[in-house]
Amino acid sequence: MVALGHMQYRRLGKSSLVVSAMGLGCMGMSEFYGETDEQESVATIHHALDRGVTFFDTADMYGMGKNEELVGRALARRRHEAIVATKFGNVRGDDGAFLGVNGRPEYVQQSCEGSLRRLRMASIDLYYQHRVDRQVPIEETVGAMARLVEQGKVRYLGLSEAGDQTIRRAQATHPIAALQTEYSLWTREPEDGILQTCRELGIGFVPYSPLGRGFLTGRFAKAEDLPDPKDYRKNNPRFVGESFQKNLRIVEGIRQMAALKGCTAAQLALAWVLAQGDDLVPIPGTKRRKYLDENLGTLDVTLSAEDLRKLDEVAPRGITAGTRYPEAHMGAVGV
Repeated sequence: MVALGHMQYRRLGKSSLVVSAMGLGCMGMSEFYGETDEQESVATIHHALDRGVTFFDTADMYGMGKNEELVGRALARRRHEAIVATKFGNVRGDDGAFLGVNGRPEYVQQSCEGSLRRLRMASIDLYYQHRVDRQVPIEETVGAMARLVEQGKVRYLGLSEAGDQTIRRAQATHPIAALQTEYSLWTREPEDGILQTCRELGIGFVPYSPLGRGFLTGRFAKAEDLPDPKDYRKNNPRFVGESFQKNLRIVEGIRQMAALKGCTAAQLALAWVLAQGDDLVPIPGTKRRKYLDENLGTLDVTLSAEDLRKLDEVAPRGITAGTRYPEAHMGAVGV
């Protein structure tokens, strides 16, 4: 890990992409997490750049393209300061409904052209397949992605929520720079082999939702703390009913430990992710500058071996109640 001033930087796998040790997930700026404020979102992206954040994550499905447009506008005059990652593959209808996954070569090309247009960029630094298409051999999809590299439209390739064999077959087709998968104190499935596979193959690991979609921050004491009906977490299995109450116990343990460490629950949870290896670059999402600053404060938090042991007791593997996504969407992960 390289430190330049306060911000720290990490290399993504064997690629030449050196990014801030913590990126910024931009999804919630346009959709899924309740009301949006474009002015504050743009200010948050600019503030992130000012604080040394260089890694920004979006996708064509976020806000039906609006998130890419927002990120493109925000970075227009500061493109040289940013490493931009976007994704394709999750298809939505005009009404926003999820229509499935598409990894066909012609769709790969079409999606990239659309993303470049919305981002107002000549090339994409890191282009992920958002979800693996079970109907299309990964060699065909990655082969089409590789052609984008040859065309100069994409610099590096990535996968999201791919399984072990898919990652290996993809890597044999074209070098994969990064795998993006959910990973946090309450989602530890990558420890079952995916992290090891990435390390074996020299692929960087980008944990998304490292704060458990905000749950691990301790800001939610009851389901009613998500008042906006547009907030998709209201239907997330971990945020409803008995699961919500059970998961509060995890947060309470994190909060108590954070108080002893002199940091917030969010900072402790993020510090745990960062401590899992210098090859991990978490991308906590936020649409507000104050939470961005809180997240970046994590870089001042050091965890000892004893701290890590205690966190394993607070949030052991398998303790979380509820699946990561509604059952209908769980079939798209780990493919």
